[in-house]
Amino acid sequence: MSAITILGGGCTGPLVGLLLARRGHVVTLYERRADPRTHAVPAGRSINLALADRGIRALEQAGLMTSLRPMLVPMHSRMIHENGRPPLSLRYGQRPEEVLWSASRAGLHRALVEAAIAEGVDCRFGQALVDADFTDRTALLEDTNSGQRYRVPMAPAIAADGAGSVMRAAMARAGLCRATEDVLGHRYKELTIAATAEGQPQLDLGHLHIWPRSAHMLIALPNADHSFTLTLFMQAEGGATSFASLDDPSTARAFFADEYPDALALMPDFERQYAAHPVGRLATVYADVWHTQDTALLMGDAAHGIVPFHGQGLNACFEDCVALDRWVGDSANWQDCFHRFSAERRPNTDAIARMAIENYEEMRDAVRDPRFLLQKELSLLLERRHPNRFIPRYSMVMFHGEIPYAEAERRGAIQRKILAMATDGVTSLDALDFDRIDALVVDQLTPLGAVAS
Repeated sequence: MSAITILGGGCTGPLVGLLLARRGHVVTLYERRADPRTHAVPAGRSINLALADRGIRALEQAGLMTSLRPMLVPMHSRMIHENGRPPLSLRYGQRPEEVLWSASRAGLHRALVEAAIAEGVDCRFGQALVDADFTDRTALLEDTNSGQRYRVPMAPAIAADGAGSVMRAAMARAGLCRATEDVLGHRYKELTIAATAEGQPQLDLGHLHIWPRSAHMLIALPNADHSFTLTLFMQAEGGATSFASLDDPSTARAFFADEYPDALALMPDFERQYAAHPVGRLATVYADVWHTQDTALLMGDAAHGIVPFHGQGLNACFEDCVALDRWVGDSANWQDCFHRFSAERRPNTDAIARMAIENYEEMRDAVRDPRFLLQKELSLLLERRHPNRFIPRYSMVMFHGEIPYAEAERRGAIQRKILAMATDGVTSLDALDFDRIDALVVDQLTPLGAVAS
């Protein structure tokens, strides 16, 4: 068995550490931030998580779902809030189990750290990765309290140190990989709709709420205490609808009064929240190589950070953990394990990065288009007619963890063309030529076999 160094203790590091410790490895985890069991997450930096099938599968494999379930809130539908119209509920799937689970990042993180420690992972907080030497195979760390620097072996080291990965930067400087960061022109700010004085929710708990406005968007995810975490997405700069233009709480209140009046009415402390919570940046991270021999491996956001608009960032990271654990069990050595892991995961994480950007465009604009609503209705109908061939792309990503992201993207492109042809010039399901549509599905989509249920 090996002594394994894990660099980064967000949600990915503790989960992979737990899985590897169960295989008998001696795991030491280093994290620059303070212990989440004793220190709170700064306000405005959480971005609630939407756990889907891939993430749930990983947590089940780790044996954690029973203890975590009380902190999760099921969301069966989107609720679309348009000004001047009643809210519209759009169910995500059509089976009872096809739901998303809203989770507090802070609560989930704390639970994962506790579980890793209980499994024997040595978690050391306040220890920041500074650099890595790939010749002598050591990582340079710094104690954030004392300032003392020291080296630890990385043979192997697993870098789960997030989208701003120090390990990825060190590999790039050493010429071991090429890394890029595509920064989105949009930013985000978090707000909160509290529960009533009686502890009741002010929005429907079973929905992920969306206020689509083309150039900007507000979303709300429920919490176990019946509050909602809101996230405003808009351009960083430019015009009257950007964070740069909403530079004081009074201007922001006037903007919300015009664009999101129903949400504003539920936040009596809006100005205080708006002033206190920071604006966060959004980016997609790419690295062309994820490991160097048997010395170090990038995983999670360090290898493939994505924007949050498909709710798959953490789900993809948790899927990484399961895949790496499997290859650790099946590979002859660490270099082989890292190579096989990267070869399996990179095409899939590239695919979900692209789909996340596309889903942002859908969430903030397309959900308002009658043709989009017709195509969504048709896609659910086609899933019922052809359950082993046609599964909506969103459902493949969110509810079918057995279908790789890259395959969901490939099949989704075929399905999109079928839906576009079927609804061209049509405004209702009654006007569709189902003989023609069924023939297209059978001709262009191979059966998924065991995926059907």
